[in-house]
Amino acid sequence: MRRKRRSLASREEADPIGLLTNLFDVAMVFAVALMVALVAKYNMTEVFSREDYTVVKNPGKENMEIITKEGNKVTRYKPSGEEGQGTRGRKVGVAYELENGEIIYIPE
Repeated sequence: MRRKRRSLASREEADPIGLLTNLFDVAMVFAVALMVALVAKYNMTEVFSREDYTVVKNPGKENMEIITKEGNKVTRYKPSGEEGQGTRGRKVGVAYELENGEIIYIPE
């Protein structure tokens, strides 16, 4: 009887698959915690909401990017060329902000 118990105990201790499953569980918990931390740090909670939104990354710089979410569709737009040399649109007017914060649009 003692020989059988010793051999069973040594088989359980030498089982490498059992250790592998525990490492997988730890890795999954770490990955989820890392994703939650990144979303919280960069204030990206809008990505998970049902509301539509628009985000402008690096406004006014060469690598500016506009990200919009409409429903389940997320689109990215990177402007190309110099100011006024865009290929996707044309200038249709000018907007002015008054001292009281009101914005007036003047079409051309």
